[in-house]
Amino acid sequence: MAETAEALADTQFEFITFSAGGQSYCLEITQIREIRRWTPVTALPHTPQDVLGVMNLRGAVIPIFDLSARFGLGATPANERNVVIVAAVDGATIGLLVETVSEILSVDKSAIQETPDIKSEATRNSILGMISVDDSMVRVVNLGAVVDSGKGLSE
Repeated sequence: MAETAEALADTQFEFITFSAGGQSYCLEITQIREIRRWTPVTALPHTPQDVLGVMNLRGAVIPIFDLSARFGLGATPANERNVVIVAAVDGATIGLLVETVSEILSVDKSAIQETPDIKSEATRNSILGMISVDDSMVRVVNLGAVVDSGKGLSE
């Protein structure tokens, strides 16, 4: 019985789905540390428009990225329902402002389709794959590529 559960774990992935820029995305659940209500952040000078500022998270200062703006879909409109997904990437903790968090999605590895080649290196780097859910597609975010896309706090 334990062997069956272990084999299943190798083929099953769990994702948290969310909305940014009116589009559906997901992150692997193991990357997410917590989900918080939106609170104002401390802005820093000379940051790109998609870097909203920093937030104090239990003594740690973390950068907050507007994921919609990061993906070129415009700034996330201010809304009390917005949330910050606190995630870990390459040993760093960051926050992603998104519109809403939807659900936990458990899928088989075979259900994750390749991102179509649309001649955009930025898209191919930031989206690991696509998952068909009902009548829509959910994009699997490559968190490392999104954060390291050359638009960090130092610009």
